[in-house]
Amino acid sequence: MATEPFPSSSSSPAADSPKLIDSPLMRRAGPELLSLALMDARNHTLHLFGQYQNTLEAGNFKVPQMPALNPPLWMLGHVGWFQERWIGRNLQRALGSRCEPGHSRLASMEPNADRWWDPGQVPHDRRWTLDLPDMGDCRAYLLETLESTLELLEKAGTDDDALYFYRLSLFHEDLQDEALTCMAQTLGLPLDKPLQTAFTPSPMVLREPMLVPATTWRMGSASGAGAGFAFDNEQQVHAISVPEFEIDAQAVTWSQYVEFVADGAYDQPAFWHPDGWQWLQALAAVEGRRGPRYVEQIGIGSGAVIQTRFGQPMRMQGTQPAMHLSWWEADAWCRWAGRRLPAEVEWEVAAHTAARRGFRWGDVWEWMGTTFRPYPGFAPDPWRAYSEPSFGTHKVLRGASFATRARLKHPNFRNFYRPERDDIFCGFRSCAL
Repeated sequence: MATEPFPSSSSSPAADSPKLIDSPLMRRAGPELLSLALMDARNHTLHLFGQYQNTLEAGNFKVPQMPALNPPLWMLGHVGWFQERWIGRNLQRALGSRCEPGHSRLASMEPNADRWWDPGQVPHDRRWTLDLPDMGDCRAYLLETLESTLELLEKAGTDDDALYFYRLSLFHEDLQDEALTCMAQTLGLPLDKPLQTAFTPSPMVLREPMLVPATTWRMGSASGAGAGFAFDNEQQVHAISVPEFEIDAQAVTWSQYVEFVADGAYDQPAFWHPDGWQWLQALAAVEGRRGPRYVEQIGIGSGAVIQTRFGQPMRMQGTQPAMHLSWWEADAWCRWAGRRLPAEVEWEVAAHTAARRGFRWGDVWEWMGTTFRPYPGFAPDPWRAYSEPSFGTHKVLRGASFATRARLKHPNFRNFYRPERDDIFCGFRSCAL
């Protein structure tokens, strides 16, 4: 797989550095561009948190205790804690992915940091009972940890090992920022106009499904000197023989999904995986679920969909991607339509080879038919809590959503969630049987 050119890590940032720092090329960025990107990520985090402040500050940022949520102040502090743990406190940071995850670390600049923000010490349910610091102290911690990180980055080397944890921390913060955005949608928090505009999926030009020829595909991301950053679950590169397949050129749209609803599919167990049908019945008993999450109204005749977006009901256009669908719903639609969800390798081949033919991705995270498992030869990176605990129980999503920072949008990136999750910005596309 060809590598893309990138400015030398020893050169000064180019005039178009604002574009570069929010680009997938950041996987191979040098110290100077990384420094700019880390500042950009922290500014974005604080801007997103400002949306919470506008609505929730008077109530001390209290939110309902739900499996898909975290207390906002916990999420804010966790971003700084993660960066400090793997950079400022990490005596083996120069070793990169060869760092021993359990080695002794320096003390945090915040004596209670581990007690508050370490997920390994604080199970999800306990995060609502913590004596977390207030917003001002959390913001100060984020600024202090960033300042420490940037000072250390100035003295770091320029090889992949030396920059590994700086890149990891950047992408971790981007992932947390999308989680903050998803939580704003769950809570119905209004966003300021620039964010509302940015977080609205665009209508799509609908194209016919495309045939992708048979190939032997080298799947995954390379590792080793000069390869840049890759998450551990993307490694190792391995060859897969892929027969010819037909795949949708874009994610399934609202107009396509409304037909499924209009056909009474939410009342027909024949279209559902048994576990999916059980999931649906449990929701129907509690909230009368007969359609996707956040959908307030579906006009069966007109095809119009009204979906709540950050607390405001909005009319979804028929050519916009259907969104907030669980894996169970995606799988049921495919069964109803006589199609199937893509295999990971099929999606990856199409994303790399069919873009010029109209293969469009990046509007919504897309459910794969694949269960999240390690690639052959997998070896965990130091952040052991990232991939390994989810193997075998989660489903893979590929692509990105409108809320994903562009630098995280890489065709090899593997997102993963449990099949019942529908709070994230997720949809799907299909393949012919």
